[in-house]
Amino acid sequence: MTIRVLLADDQAMIRASLRIILEDQPDIAVVAEAGDGVEAIEQARRTDPDVCLVDIQMPRLDGIEVARALAGTPARVVMVTTFDLDEYVYGALRRGAAGFVLKDAGPRLLVEAVRAAYAGDALISPSITLRLLRHLADRGARTTARAPAPPLSARETEIVQAIARGRTNQEIADELFLSLSTVKGYVSGIMDKLGARNRVEVVAWAWESRLVDPG
Repeated sequence: MTIRVLLADDQAMIRASLRIILEDQPDIAVVAEAGDGVEAIEQARRTDPDVCLVDIQMPRLDGIEVARALAGTPARVVMVTTFDLDEYVYGALRRGAAGFVLKDAGPRLLVEAVRAAYAGDALISPSITLRLLRHLADRGARTTARAPAPPLSARETEIVQAIARGRTNQEIADELFLSLSTVKGYVSGIMDKLGARNRVEVVAWAWESRLVDPG
């Protein structure tokens, strides 16, 4: 099936670049574009995309409010931005965003974020994941370890540690000599066990459970 994507960014050049990257993939089609947040919501309701790539800072309505407005629809929102400030990350995830990717993360990660969102997963740029881990480390002295979740297997523990270091599913597959589909299955099972909604929550659990060293 073809993944239908809406692009929302106030810079036409950025939208054009994203379109070129995505439409180079045989399973992705850009069905609409928007230059501001209000137009993004209107286009999403008109064209019924599977995934919306939305910039954080746009005229009339920002990306976080777009994510909030589309939270009750089938469309999955992935934030694509040059900004990685904590308030944006936390705000976007709280509003139901299905991913958070920096514009300089590279084409492969952008495509993987679209496919992950379509599959019902969430992907966060590795650089953001690592910085959030450091944020958790900074407050670690004021918190106690979380009660253990249902036991993880040795392989599941390896994958949690890789996620906490910012690895993508493909990178985990390459490092552990597994197929991509096998890694996706492990990640889905891990999130179910931990009750995690996205990869950032897996990272938080890994730190609080002392499975990783943020250094």
